[in-house]
Amino acid sequence: MNPLLLVLFVLLVGLAAGAIAYAVLSPAIANGRKVETRLSAVVRSDNDRAVLKSARDRLQEQNKRRRSIQSSLKDLESRQKEKSKHTSELTLARRLEQAGLKLLPRHFVMISVGLGAFGGLLALLLLGSPLYAAGIAIVCGFGLPRFWLGRRRKKRLDRFINEFPNAIDLIVRGIRSGLPLNDTMRMIASETVEPVRGEFQKIIEAQQMGMSVPEAVERLYRSVPVAETNFFSIVVTIQAQAGGNLSEALANLSRVLRDRKKMKGKIQAMSMEAKASGWIIGSLPVIVGFLVFLTTPDYISILFTSTTGNIILGCSALWMACGVFTMKKMISFDF
Repeated sequence: MNPLLLVLFVLLVGLAAGAIAYAVLSPAIANGRKVETRLSAVVRSDNDRAVLKSARDRLQEQNKRRRSIQSSLKDLESRQKEKSKHTSELTLARRLEQAGLKLLPRHFVMISVGLGAFGGLLALLLLGSPLYAAGIAIVCGFGLPRFWLGRRRKKRLDRFINEFPNAIDLIVRGIRSGLPLNDTMRMIASETVEPVRGEFQKIIEAQQMGMSVPEAVERLYRSVPVAETNFFSIVVTIQAQAGGNLSEALANLSRVLRDRKKMKGKIQAMSMEAKASGWIIGSLPVIVGFLVFLTTPDYISILFTSTTGNIILGCSALWMACGVFTMKKMISFDF
């Protein structure tokens, strides 16, 4: 037999055997590939399901926290309305407390009555007019003590506002170093200056009486009714109810308070010219009248000795008071 024909015959037999084997095994191979494809698809779908489930869980957690914060803010808003009602109707005892005085209301009233009586008697002896004596008694007994109390209260609140950001920074550093909030407040109550030290001492005493931290901090706004303590109370209350990074929130609050202080200083510097003009315009008639009384008393004494002059003085004082009040409103800014 020809060797070439033999080689061709072997090749043809091999090709035929391979074709038969492929025809027999191809369905099994195809099924295996389909199984692998399905398995990979199942694995991918399981991974996708896990990813979707974790994303869904995170979204539900965020929604739950958002609803909790919203409910907390609603409660705080209702409390703020009640606070605004209470702060708009400050009692004498609350004003004395906010001014840092240890006087009881009845003692303050007794001092006011004594000053009014002393001023009225002195005016009656010097001027000899019961009408002027009554007016001076009202001014000395009602106006001057309350004016002094208001000034002292305002100065104390300003000192608290200036020192409060430093106290918040101390809280932030303490929390970041691992101390709890109560210990950082005790540090403030022992290491800072007045009036911050005294107000935080009241918070510590309220906690010792059984109050929670948000309730004790909320009482701070009653003693120091400024926006800074209100912000601090809101941050602590929301963190206690909804969780979160308290140190970061207080650090942001400290930065906001310092920016408010800088803005307040800029506004005061820009408004000093208007305030000086208002003081000059408001005091000019009084100064001119006093100088005229010193130089020519007979010329101006008719305003004090005649009924018409008294009416003119009363109307002039009323219009001057209206003008001073209007200028004060124009040059006063709320922060």
